[in-house]
Parts: sequence; structure tokens; C-alpha cells
Amino acid sequence: MTATTATRAHARLRPLGADSARWASGFWGHVHDRTRDVTIPQIWSSLSDPAISAGLTNFRIAAGLESGAHAGPPFMDGDFYKWLEAAIARLETDPDPELAARIEEIARLIAAVQREDGYLHTPTLISTRNHEDVLALADRFNFETYNLGHLITTGVRHYEVTGSTTLLDAARKAAAFLEDLATDKPLELARSAICPSHYMAVIDLYRATGDEQYLRLSEAFIRVRDDFEGGDDNQDRVPVREQKVVAGHAVRANYLYAGLADLVAETGDAELEGVLENLWRDVVDTKLYITGGAGALYDGASPDGSPWQDQISRVHQAYGRAYQLPHTTAHNESCANIGLILWGERMLALTGDATYADVIEQVAFNSLLSSISLAGSEYFYTNALRQVRDLPYPLRRPGDTAIHPVPPPPPSDERLREPYLSCFCCPPNIARTLARFHERAASIGDEGLFVHLYGGSALDVTTDDGSRLALREESDYPWSERIAFTVTDAAGTGIPLHLRVPGWSSGATLTVNGEAVAASEPGTYTRIEREWQPGDVVELTLPMPVRVLRAHRLAEEATNQVAVRRGPVVYCVETADLPEGVVLEQVALRRGTALAPAEAEVAGHRVIALDTEAVILPGSDEDALYDDLADTALATAPVRLIPYFAWGNRGAGEMSVWLPLAW
Repeated sequence: MTATTATRAHARLRPLGADSARWASGFWGHVHDRTRDVTIPQIWSSLSDPAISAGLTNFRIAAGLESGAHAGPPFMDGDFYKWLEAAIARLETDPDPELAARIEEIARLIAAVQREDGYLHTPTLISTRNHEDVLALADRFNFETYNLGHLITTGVRHYEVTGSTTLLDAARKAAAFLEDLATDKPLELARSAICPSHYMAVIDLYRATGDEQYLRLSEAFIRVRDDFEGGDDNQDRVPVREQKVVAGHAVRANYLYAGLADLVAETGDAELEGVLENLWRDVVDTKLYITGGAGALYDGASPDGSPWQDQISRVHQAYGRAYQLPHTTAHNESCANIGLILWGERMLALTGDATYADVIEQVAFNSLLSSISLAGSEYFYTNALRQVRDLPYPLRRPGDTAIHPVPPPPPSDERLREPYLSCFCCPPNIARTLARFHERAASIGDEGLFVHLYGGSALDVTTDDGSRLALREESDYPWSERIAFTVTDAAGTGIPLHLRVPGWSSGATLTVNGEAVAASEPGTYTRIEREWQPGDVVELTLPMPVRVLRAHRLAEEATNQVAVRRGPVVYCVETADLPEGVVLEQVALRRGTALAPAEAEVAGHRVIALDTEAVILPGSDEDALYDDLADTALATAPVRLIPYFAWGNRGAGEMSVWLPLAW
């Protein structure tokens, strides 16, 4: 077994690297192959094409290889680093000499641009090269520390996978710049610590090098933040240990708490761990969509965060009040949903609590996969739960398709995935998350091997005493309830195996070589301890009845509505599957009506759909704000529900996760 680090002294579980965990087949094996063959190359084709993106060109201009001005948003450096991290992950799982050479060439370019003091931000460096008077850290929305954080993380991954120190040296220099700020310019650091990827990054650097100065730097980030009088926008209005609810910008919140969880894994800070557990419960119990989407509001001022109105400011893509979960205008930025996975996997490692894996799975099969097309080449920035026709106001979109100024897109009520967004933070984040998704399959700990997610894994771990356990999963998960693990190799005294029984499951059964073994309760791990032999078969069966769910009474937009879930997959109704003449708002579900699983295809991709006889409600005057309820008999019609992650792959149309309940 090779964990990504030898540290994490206070974590119960340690992640597995690509030499110990792979998605070798099945559902996630297909996603891995698609990410390798389509997503990562497609994003590079955009970032390296000056007609589409300035991602690469900005570094070339900053290095003096080309002339020109910076183009694109100020956080584009960080987005470029995220793609590079995805490419490095591809190099680890699927070695490619040509890709390795390209990555090293890019690494040298990045290192050549970096200032001697460790600062690297191409907008500033290009302006300086063009003899313009600019200052570093002049505006927090220049995202300098965000960019440096992703540089550090990518530098660590490059070193871990290839052994090259080109980017690792750049990462050390970037950390030195941040340390100088923490020591000499704490106010500038605190003000600029927006979207704090650098919290996770310096812990990555500590784990890769063993140098405790980076652990101390992480602690300094908290001190600097707590001394700064900020706002809800960046979660720096209240010291972190005093935070009771999650408020403000969802990406920044989730990144912050993920970074703090990393720190707890190294220090064992029980007080801070308790704060994070309470904040997690605030999100999961009151602010999380059924799809795992996070950050409900396009604009939310966290109105209950402070009694003083002059301290309340507009916050974009925000966590709002408890149970404030709109459907049509749900924001759920793809980066926020990924941030929740980052936070959740760190809490899972700290505690070994399977309920964190439940949420990771909820996000992964729904809002994460909805953010990318089935083809793997187009992306959503936001992930709403409902799309309707003729919306009388435009929904802001982050994306024209070129770096040069163009007229804004016309008002539209149609969310359509796009291959390139001018705000390009989400696509490379999706790519790196999926390229490294094998790291979420399982973990190792003193108590044995813990399997978190199902969908086609191959696992091979060896403990310090020489015991080995290699497993191959065979399953059609999430479509089928049967999951079988075959032992392909084993040695030593036997590594205990812990299989997660999802919280959504009831009545799980387990056999080892055909003999029944008691399965644990939902939301826990079942421990199997024996001296393993090659050929042993462990079979876990997770019954997947179709569940019809309702929301909390305070979730106003879901009043008298229901959502449908089978296993970990949330379903929706889409225009393409409605009978002719029926529009979205007419479709209702009757209590007790059967929803039958059915083999289906969406845009040529296999899924399990749900077929039912829906109630068709009477139409109404679409121009009237209020209209009389028609006194006509309800009709019925066959309707198909598809997985939420598959919507929007058949052209423009309406969609809804929540449907009226007809009694």
C-alpha cells in the first residue's frame, strides 16, 4: 500500500494512491476512461488555443516569449494549474511519455515566470513587463493566494508522480512568499485570502516534504484570518472557532473547512474538529440539495449572520438561510459541490464515519456528474434542480466562448452545457476531481481496509507487517444491487475488510464464499475479518427500492412535492420524455404509483430509467399570475424519469427533480 503521505497522525484513515486503488471497470471505470480520453485533452485544446483561451498564452507573455496583455479573469492561473493537476493524475494512472514531456515543459515555463520571492500571478507580471505601475495584493479579487495555492498543490502532485522537482521548487518558493506575508504583512494576506486553496496546499507541501514550517504556516493562516475584520463573503467576519453556521460564498466556505480539516489531521485539535463537525451538520441537515448541490443562492447576504445591517454585504453563490433551497434559481456552482467532496473526504479520514462517505456519494452520482456532459466535453457552471420555459428574467451565465470582449449572451432561460466558459474555474476542477476519483474508492487504517464507494474498483494494499489484500470488484452499481469482491491475492495474517453499507440502504445482506455474514446498520461499515485466500468472494447486496421522498416543512419550494431516488441516484423528468402536448408543470406523481426500473439510453449512453404512469394536471392560463383551478378529471399518461446527472444531453428542454404530489 502506498498512501499519498506518511503523515496524518491524527486521522483514522489514509487515502490510497493509484498503485493501490483504481477504477478498473464498471460505472466509474467508464468515467475514468472518458476523463482520460476526452475531458483532459479537450480542456487542454481550449487552454492552449489563443482563439479560445489565454490560459497558456498568459504564461508565455509573462515569460517574454510573446508580447501582449493579460486576458481572461485574474484567477485563470489557478484554473490552468487545476488542469495540470488533472493531466498529472492521468499520467499516474495511464503513463504517456508524450504527455509527461509536455507537463515537464509546462512546469519549466511556470517556474521561469515565478518571481524570485515566490510571487506568481501573470496579470501582475505581464503588467510589470509592459512597464505598467501595478502592485501585488492590491485587490482581494485578484485571487493571488488562490492561484498560489493551486500552484503548490500541483507542484506537490507533479513531484509525487514524476519525481521532478521543477514545480516542487516553485511550490516551496510560493509557500515562502505566503510565509513572508503572514510574518510581515498579515493584513494584506488576510484580505487576499479569498477562495483559500492555500490552506489545503501548504498541508500538501508539509506531507510531501516533512518540513514542519509548512504546518506552522497553516496555523498562521488561521491566526491572520481571525485577526482580520472581514465579512461573510469569505467566512472571515467571525473567528473560525466561533462559527456556528455556514454562511457566505459556498466555494470559499467548503475550501476553508477542507483546509482546516487537513490541519486537524496533523495536530489533533479536538476543538477545531468539533467546530467542523457542527458546521458539516449545518450544511447537510439544513442547506444541502437532494442532489448534493451546495450554495443555493445566486446572491445571498447571509441576512441572519449579523444584527448590524452595515456589516451585511452582497455575497455571490452563497449558502443562505436554513432550508432556503430554490429549484429554478438554484446556483450550486460545480466548484462548490467539488469543495464539499474535498471537505467530506477529509472528515471521513478524521473520523472513519461512513455518513461522510454517504454525502460524497450523493454529490458524486448527482451534482458532480451533472456538471459534465455524458460525452465528457461540455460543462455546467451551475446545477439547478428545475429548468422551465419562458423565464421572464435572464439567468446569469459565466460563459462566452472567447477571451476577447463580446456582447453578452441574450437573456435565456435555457441552461446548456458549453465546451468553454469565460469563467473557466469549474471544468478543470471537474477534470482533476474525476481524474483523481480513484483516491475516493477506499482508505487504509490501523483497523484495516475501508471501501467507501462502489462502481468497479480494483484494490491492492500491503500493511507495514507485510500483510496483503488485493480485491477486484464486479458490479453494475449504481444500477444493480449486487456488488461482488473477489480476492485476487492475499498474504500474511489477513487485513480486515470494511464495506460501507450506505445510509440510504435498508436490508443489506452479505456473504463470504456463499456463507451469510451479518451486515451492519445503514450508514456504517461492516467489518469482515478472516485469513484471506485468493478466490474468496465477498458479495454485498444493497436492495434498491425506488424511494419517493419529501422535503422538510420549511423547504418552501418543495411543499406538496416529491423527489425520486433509487440507490444513490436522484431522478428527474425532462421534456424529451413527456408525451406530446404535456408540459412540465402538468406532470405529477400519485402516491403509491409504481416506478419501474427500465434499461434505457440517453444520448447513446446506458442508464437505468424509471417508468411510471403519471398524473397529468389540467393546464392553466400561462399569462395570469393567478388562475382558477379547472374542475376537470385528472388524466394519466406514461412518463419516464431519467437520472438527474443525465439531463440536458438531448438539447434544450425543461426539467425538474421535484414533482407535485397528486392524492
